[in-house]
Amino acid sequence: MSSELKELIQYVAKSLVDMPEHVEVTEISGEQTTVIELKVDKSDLGKVIGKQGRTARALRTILNAASTKLRKRSVLEIIE
Repeated sequence: MSSELKELIQYVAKSLVDMPEHVEVTEISGEQTTVIELKVDKSDLGKVIGKQGRTARALRTILNAASTKLRKRSVLEIIE
């Protein structure tokens, strides 16, 4: 069920970047919280983070809204 969250982040990230083939999303399920790790090409890192972290904050907001609907807790980590 939480793979829906992974697919959501993957879809949004691929839409933002110039090199969608380099987008990697991994999901680590814990007892309480699911960690979604997002890895993109170095040249696309700025696009995913955005000015003053606005895009990253928006991605986290989307993830929180989706995980609340699924009654789960999740955290987005952007890996450099």
